[in-house]
Amino acid sequence: MVDLERIKAETVAYFRALDENATLRHHFRGTDEEGASWYFEAVPDRGELIAIKQAELTPAGQLRQYSWEHLEDEHGFLTDQAIDPEGDPLETIPAEEFQRMWTR
Repeated sequence: MVDLERIKAETVAYFRALDENATLRHHFRGTDEEGASWYFEAVPDRGELIAIKQAELTPAGQLRQYSWEHLEDEHGFLTDQAIDPEGDPLETIPAEEFQRMWTR
């Protein structure tokens, strides 16, 4: 039997450690076909960029946020896919722009 509580605790610990120990952070913005805007804060880990914070601004103006403190809810979850700046339809943004959205 899978121990879901243990898996969740390990996932939270992984993302928290990345967030608390990061010395280099990258910030990205993208939009989807429904008109939502997506913002990511990512850090390098084992040769990949891992999203540690993710915000979605819906077309209706709702802000949804995901991080180690809030991994998922009924609307979505912190992505489990590495960020690929070359292949993902994202643009690099300044940290200040990400922070404005995150603290909105």
